[in-house]
Amino acid sequence: MVTTSLPTERPRSRGRAAGFWWLALTAVAIAAFAPLPYLSTSLRGLAAQDDAFAASYAALPGWAQAAFYVHIVCGGIALALSPLQLAARIRTRLPRLHRVNGRIVALSILPAGLGGLVLAPSNQAGLIGTAGFGLLAVLWIGFVGAAVRAARRRHFAAHRRWAVRTFAMTYAAVTLRLWLGVLTPVLAGFGMDPEAAFELAYHLVPFLCWVPNLLLAEWLLRRPTVPVVSRTGGAGA
Repeated sequence: MVTTSLPTERPRSRGRAAGFWWLALTAVAIAAFAPLPYLSTSLRGLAAQDDAFAASYAALPGWAQAAFYVHIVCGGIALALSPLQLAARIRTRLPRLHRVNGRIVALSILPAGLGGLVLAPSNQAGLIGTAGFGLLAVLWIGFVGAAVRAARRRHFAAHRRWAVRTFAMTYAAVTLRLWLGVLTPVLAGFGMDPEAAFELAYHLVPFLCWVPNLLLAEWLLRRPTVPVVSRTGGAGA
């Protein structure tokens, strides 16, 4: 049997590995550090320190503040654990871990999404924020529900597709902060006041934090699958 050379196999593998580690490390970093100020200091205390986010939530009734804490804690759990669901080696070698971790992620997304839906009308971006963050919460819950339903029916191809879409929504917690970190200095560089630049950037991110994620996920899901040719000339899965 003829031996086949695959010069592009290793770069593709390295690219996928680099992409996975970028997603995993950024997800864990945001999941660990973003909630810390709100868990270590009260909303009123942070509002007194001129934290605009805390100030917008400190004035809410107790039940809405409870929804805020549910959102950041459960959302953080889902964000930190979701990269494990993307790891093919875990799916194939440790299927029980994949199932258990998937259940934890799904059970975390449900209250986190509901909390986000409750908080959507209280965001700092007004109606566009209510629409963007509200739709994000609805789709997040809907996608994870579809992923769970497909898994229970043993429709594993459909389950993986819905899981990818779910992660695209979960990762919005990371891309929101990335977009703010990029847009604010760029807008300020055009002569805007830094506070005004941040305010404009925050009016853009309610949709910008998740729509490109979802479009990228759909593009990846629709790419033609190229079979991997083995070094002995056969085709592998």
